[in-house]
Amino acid sequence: MSDVRLSEPHRLRIEQVLSEALAIEDIAPSRLHEAMRYSALAGGKRIRPGLVYASGAALQIPLLPLDRIAVAIECIHAYSLIHDDLPAMDDDDLRRGLPTAHKAFDEATAILSGDALQAFAFEWLSEPIEGLRPDQQLKLIKVLSVAAGSRGMVGGQAIDLASVGLALQEQALETMHAHKTGALINACVMMPSYCSDSIDEKQRELLRRYADAIGLAFQVQDDILDVESDTDTLGKQQGADIAANKPTYPSILGMAGAKEKLRLLHQESLAALDDFGHEADLLRNIAQFIVQRIK
Repeated sequence: MSDVRLSEPHRLRIEQVLSEALAIEDIAPSRLHEAMRYSALAGGKRIRPGLVYASGAALQIPLLPLDRIAVAIECIHAYSLIHDDLPAMDDDDLRRGLPTAHKAFDEATAILSGDALQAFAFEWLSEPIEGLRPDQQLKLIKVLSVAAGSRGMVGGQAIDLASVGLALQEQALETMHAHKTGALINACVMMPSYCSDSIDEKQRELLRRYADAIGLAFQVQDDILDVESDTDTLGKQQGADIAANKPTYPSILGMAGAKEKLRLLHQESLAALDDFGHEADLLRNIAQFIVQRIK
């Protein structure tokens, strides 16, 4: 299975705008800012900002609002990874091939850096954005707040922690991942649609279907890789979910069943884009990337 490349211009763009947005280490408190940059700029696949730019391309949204959205979402994602890796959560030592934040710094600094990245995401979205009205910005903040909170990502993590050792049914597992992983991915795709009054509800519904499918596909592939890949390739501990006795798609459906579900979710994501033309090709490419990635 080969790894598919995301849009290189968009990956380079988010690296630049994210680095420029975050406070540098010379600004006090310097150790906190160093820790924030360590986690947020540690590379990674950048799928979430890639989705922001791809959705924006499909809807012909200017780049400047997309930069704002992409930075905010990547800060939320980085904060979530810092907290997920903590000893009180998943207790992981590796992330993206590097020591996790609490290993590279210390547990207190890691917690604070995650807190600060979360706060910065909303500060960044609340500043004036060229081409957007205040009511449009407020909608962006609302969508991201819900996706990141108890009805989204944080709620999913709570369900995940409560599910360790339990024999979940497929629907319960899907509900957990729709919150933990899917909610923020959904926000990536949907937020650009609120940057223009010309986007109709039919377009939003199709994008929502696409986002729901790839959000779940991302987790199914994650579960498959946790079994079939290795620590060096993944950049994190292989087999961690099995060792933690967490419910996964292979454990519930078997490996063949998990791979079939992945195939069907990929088809569903592409079908949702049938009404879009070549302007949605980046979204199609990301769907392919998600189901074919090797880490």
